[in-house]
Amino acid sequence: MRRARIAAALALTVGVVAATAGCSSAGSDRPLVAVTTNILGDVVTEVVGDAADVMVLMPPGADPHSFEVSAQEAARLRAADLVVENGLGLEEGVARHVEAAASDGVPVFTAGDHVEALEWTTEDDSGPDPHLWTDPARMVDVVEALDGALRDAGVEPSGTDAYLDELAALDTAMSDAFEGIPEDRRALVTNHHVFGYLADRYGFRVVGAVIPSGTTLASPSAADLRDLASAIDEAGVPTIFADLSQPARLAEVLADEVDVHVEIRSLATESLTEDGDASTYLGMMRSNTSAIVDGLSIS
Repeated sequence: MRRARIAAALALTVGVVAATAGCSSAGSDRPLVAVTTNILGDVVTEVVGDAADVMVLMPPGADPHSFEVSAQEAARLRAADLVVENGLGLEEGVARHVEAAASDGVPVFTAGDHVEALEWTTEDDSGPDPHLWTDPARMVDVVEALDGALRDAGVEPSGTDAYLDELAALDTAMSDAFEGIPEDRRALVTNHHVFGYLADRYGFRVVGAVIPSGTTLASPSAADLRDLASAIDEAGVPTIFADLSQPARLAEVLADEVDVHVEIRSLATESLTEDGDASTYLGMMRSNTSAIVDGLSIS
């Protein structure tokens, strides 16, 4: 029955371009690991090595909260040997397809199930924070659990130990870089609540977000902007960090409409880029660390 389902799904995907360079054609004899986000896709690709084909659903530069998949991709998802998702409410546009795959008997690995999850909170709302990758120490927990899930799915990963070493080195490098930021400067404002785990790991304060939510699909009110403006003024924040996948317009509105004038810096926080420093998870985190240090060091 499963063999027939796989054959039917693969037939639907003839001609579909692989989502990453690590994903070979649908006719491969290797196991198929389908990954929802490109950040996790890069991690999975490094851990798996040559042991499986990796299909990454989310294209570079996309918004993980709102991207969707084609019918062909959804069909191939249901034929995978393992689906890897972030969870914690992140992939709002593809959650039903992951649920459909699970209903078909495809094992699903949810990264958020293997970390101590935080919550983002405002005066009016709260929810689980899905942005766990901003803390490389939590990503160690994810990779260790992923190794077991891959083996259970018939995939023998070859890159786990090396990647765990890379995560440990990243954690050390970030900690060393942030040590140079004075305590009173360790205040973050973003376009939405994305740095909770980074703040928890490295001793930052999250002053607020232009969109007071854990998702980009929400919108700020005038009262939200006024409250954030007061918090920024009180904390003396010199820079707002806006994600590359979202225009900086909302941060600019904050400066224009409530007379808060700060520098706006774009970071790749929720999606990898097609090329450049942020085209890998490790590169993205190192680049963002440098940008945060520079942005909070402005006089």
